[in-house]
Amino acid sequence: MTTTFITGANKSLGYETARRLIEAGHTVLVGARDPERGRAAADALGARFVQIDVSDDTSVAAAAADVEAHEGHIDVLVNNAGVHGTHKPADRITAADAREVLEVNVVGIVRVTHAFLPLLRRSANPVIVNVSSGMGSFAATQDPSRPESKAVEPLYSPSKAAVTMLTTQYAKALPEVKVNAADPGYTATDFNAHAGPQTVTEGTDAIVELATIGKDGPTGVFRDRSGPMAW
Repeated sequence: MTTTFITGANKSLGYETARRLIEAGHTVLVGARDPERGRAAADALGARFVQIDVSDDTSVAAAAADVEAHEGHIDVLVNNAGVHGTHKPADRITAADAREVLEVNVVGIVRVTHAFLPLLRRSANPVIVNVSSGMGSFAATQDPSRPESKAVEPLYSPSKAAVTMLTTQYAKALPEVKVNAADPGYTATDFNAHAGPQTVTEGTDAIVELATIGKDGPTGVFRDRSGPMAW
């Protein structure tokens, strides 16, 4: 049985990822910051809820301790939790605004990965999936034919570019763990007021694929539901 921990799993892409992996036979731990919403999501899915705020050292350490006490290990870590950040015009963005986004989207991945690595290393096939975005791809955001080129996201886009690069560096530094990044694509979620043309199921295709790779699977790759993504 594969045990999978997913951050930000109480709604949208995280919830759908949890649902699909449970359907695939995984034991899923639903990580969420809000206890009420997290427990409701876990109950609906038939999963176990673990409270976690990826921006807080104490919360993340407590979550890892909780999983160690109950499951003893994990096989897959899906770093899904993320924030969009302010919608202010670029000339009104402050350092505090930037810090808020980076603390969750980038530092949060480092924080959670650090805390859960000892549990992952007890697995015969440890896997990490970092949820990145085409909005962090220079190629996609500069290609007029792609929807990413139409958006202006001075904080979110750099944060996701950092997630992708962080993924490749972890893949090099942790050869015993498969570490990959997934681009959900333009999916209807709270981030875009449900304007994206993809369903959440389509948006989780790459995440689920990377979360279910075998021992001979790739590491250090960035892909969407159609295949490898240009950076």
